[in-house]
Amino acid sequence: MNTPHATWSPRKSMGQNFLQDPLVISRIIHAAGVKAGDRLVEIGPGLGAMSQPLLKQSGQLWAIELDNHLAKILQQKSSQWPGTFHLLQEDALQVHFQNLAQELGGPLKVVANLPYAISSPLLFHFLDHKSAFSDLTLMLQKEVVDRMAAPPGGKDYGVVSIHLQRMFTITPLFQVPPEAFHPQPKVTSAVVQLVPRSLPLVDVQDDALFHRIVKAAFGQRRKTLSNALSALMPAPWFQESGIDPRRRGETLSIQEFANLTHFLLQKMR
Repeated sequence: MNTPHATWSPRKSMGQNFLQDPLVISRIIHAAGVKAGDRLVEIGPGLGAMSQPLLKQSGQLWAIELDNHLAKILQQKSSQWPGTFHLLQEDALQVHFQNLAQELGGPLKVVANLPYAISSPLLFHFLDHKSAFSDLTLMLQKEVVDRMAAPPGGKDYGVVSIHLQRMFTITPLFQVPPEAFHPQPKVTSAVVQLVPRSLPLVDVQDDALFHRIVKAAFGQRRKTLSNALSALMPAPWFQESGIDPRRRGETLSIQEFANLTHFLLQKMR
């Protein structure tokens, strides 16, 4: 494939790998179920390879792009596109998606090839604004998608898995090879869909304490729970909790982490 824009050099520091394969773009849009009238948001549109077909499908698009040079290119290109193109030149990590959804009159549908350099912070930002979205169809590094969807017991299961699975239904869709991008990343990518749960998968009663327990359990993966949680939970309490202190965090289900949170709350009262 050719370089997408002769006057532009992607910035590695910003994780800029531009999706340019039209077949992959078409497949993403189909998987996202984009239709006319959607409150459609694209994050990191780059040179607009996916923006134009998204706009054609929905009739309106809000694109979030931080890079000044890319913003100018998008403004120039979009003047020739049918539909209504809104460019928000902002850092996606600073966008208040709940306010945006309120302004637009309903939940947002996000379709994005996320900048890989900030993909993890963005996922937690989406978590903070969960109520703003109807669904999110995202391209990320395959290893990140593997972590998002991982069940307990394996090396991929961790903090990201637990927090996202608790609040979203996560469906890995398909893989995308490096050849679909310019420049080609050194990793395989994957597309995943997140749909907010109407209620959390488990009730934890105290989100802050739940987060502390999960973070501590995975702080050093080789540590047993008795060592990893020593600052929160004295050794004698484990017998009362019903959790074997010799287990490691990666073996606990989300429900078991919720049970530990409930147990510690009772002990602290």
